[in-house]
Amino acid sequence: MGHTRLGDIPRTRKWQEVVGLISGGAGAAQVANGIIRAAEQGLQLTTEHKALVEAFWLLTQLPIAAKERDFAAALVERGLNVSAEPGLMDVVAAVSEAVDARLPNNAGRTDLGEMAQAAASEAIVQVVTERTQSLFGSTPEDVKTGLAGLATVKQFGVFARQFYGRLTDKVLQYFVSRVTANNVGGNELRFPTLAAKAEFDKALALHCREASKIVEAFAGEWFSKTKWENQGISRDDAARFAHVAMRKMVDELKAGAR
Repeated sequence: MGHTRLGDIPRTRKWQEVVGLISGGAGAAQVANGIIRAAEQGLQLTTEHKALVEAFWLLTQLPIAAKERDFAAALVERGLNVSAEPGLMDVVAAVSEAVDARLPNNAGRTDLGEMAQAAASEAIVQVVTERTQSLFGSTPEDVKTGLAGLATVKQFGVFARQFYGRLTDKVLQYFVSRVTANNVGGNELRFPTLAAKAEFDKALALHCREASKIVEAFAGEWFSKTKWENQGISRDDAARFAHVAMRKMVDELKAGAR
């Protein structure tokens, strides 16, 4: 089965505008706006990216499972292959494997889906380590407690924001990296040094984190309301949310450039 690319736009007028923005010295917000406009059509087809939907659905399931008495059994019920006492890295690996399992023989695999898979792993590590204050020293009980704490309106909003901020940054870097190779390493170029390029990358990541505030604002309420009304959160629920959230991110990144 084939692998669907997020976008192949280097010869379109919109992409040439992005190239001009980067080489011309535009700031991170303006570059982000240009990329989002060039890639917008592909980003709006969120529900067609199975790995993205699966990754986000699994993020909704972790706090729910962690609230149950037998955390490991609850994870297994949701398709996560973990031991009786899973640690942080066990959970992260199980999430990644579960996403792969939904795409047998790479059917339906896309660039956006792979970025979402990576963003989900990073978001889990980030929020759990912040709550337990340790990456390698946290016990399985710490991990369970940390994830259970995400099952509130406020904390799930933070969790979703982490995911969408990281995902969007990966999307932007996916396209920026096509151009920067020809714009690094000379005083006459946009990035005279690799350090200058690194500073731009940091600004782009910050811009994405700031834009993802729009997701935090409604994700927690959605999580609580959907879980209560539907007695859980289905993959279809997650797909609908993922579509709306990406639409909001696109609009926010456009507005941010102004």
